[in-house]
Amino acid sequence: MKHDALTAEPSAGAQTGETVLSISHLSKTYAGGFQALKDINLDIRKGEIFALLGPNGAGKTTLISIICGIVRPGKGEVRVNGYDIVRDYRKTRSLIGLVPQELTVDAFVTTRDTAALSRGLFGKPPNPDYIEQVLKSLSLWDKRDSQIIMLSGGMKRRVLIAKALAHEPDILFLDEPTAGVDVELRRDMWQLVRKLRETGVTIILTTHYIEEAEEMADRVGVIHRGELIVVEEKNELMRQLGKKRLILRLQEPIERIPDSLGGYTLDLAAGGNDLVYTYDTHAEHTGITALLGDLREAGIRFSDLDTKQSSLEEIFVNLVENGR
Repeated sequence: MKHDALTAEPSAGAQTGETVLSISHLSKTYAGGFQALKDINLDIRKGEIFALLGPNGAGKTTLISIICGIVRPGKGEVRVNGYDIVRDYRKTRSLIGLVPQELTVDAFVTTRDTAALSRGLFGKPPNPDYIEQVLKSLSLWDKRDSQIIMLSGGMKRRVLIAKALAHEPDILFLDEPTAGVDVELRRDMWQLVRKLRETGVTIILTTHYIEEAEEMADRVGVIHRGELIVVEEKNELMRQLGKKRLILRLQEPIERIPDSLGGYTLDLAAGGNDLVYTYDTHAEHTGITALLGDLREAGIRFSDLDTKQSSLEEIFVNLVENGR
C-alpha cells in the first residue's frame, strides 16, 4: 500500500477491526533451556497503536524478533495478513517494518541511499518521490546526501525510521524507539506515528516511557516472564485497575494518623499537611462519606480536596508485582 498521508494532518483514527497480525499459542525455548515465551495469544487490529510493556528480560524483543523473522518460533503460529511467517517468510517480511533499538546502518552510505537501498531489498521498484516524502517527514531532507557517520545520534535514529518505512510496510514495529533521543525527535516521531496510523499502518511499540504509551496507545499488553498477563483497551485497563486518591489539604498539619481512622487506607504527605485516601472506584461503597464523618469526629479539618487517577505506570508496576 502507498502511504500518501505521511504529510497529512492527523485525524480521528483508522482502526477497521480487521486482524492484521494473529499470534496463536506461541512459545519459544532457547537452546540453553530458557523459556522466553509461554503460550502467547494475541490479535492486533489494522490501524491500531499497540503498546507492549514489560520489564527487561520479559520477552518483548524475542516476540518482536519472531514476528519479524529474525528468530525462529518454537511452538505455535504467527500470521501477518493471513500469511504464515515461516511458510510465507518473504511475503510477511515485506509487510513489516522494524525500527530496532541498535543502530544498524552502513556508516558510509548517504541518508537517501540508505532508504532507497532498503526499499530495493524488499523488491519494491524505485520511488524517489516516496523516499523524499519519508525523509521530509522525518526532517532528514537537508541531510539526504550526508553519510550516516556524519550524523548526530538523533539523526541516525531518524534514518532507522526512514529505512523501516522505505518499503511502505503495513505493520511498523518500534522497539524502544525514543530511548536516549532528544525531546524534539520524540515529538516529531509521535507526530509521524499518528499520521501513519491514519493511513492504516499498524504500529506496535515497546517503550520504557510509559507516559508515551499512555498518550499514544489504543491498547496495552503487559508481558512478564514470557507470559502475556494482560491485554486491554488502554482506557478500559485504567478504568478496571486504576485506583483513585482523594487528597485532603489539612487546615493544620498532623504528625500521625489517629487510631480511630485505622480502618481506612490513609497516608500522610507534604510534611503532614496532606491526608491521602486511596480507594477503589468500582467498589460498592468508596467510603468517602464515612471517612469525612470520622475526620470530623477526630477533630481533623481540611481546607481543600482533590482527586487523582492512577497512572498507567502505577497500574503496570502493580500488575508486574502481583503477577496478574
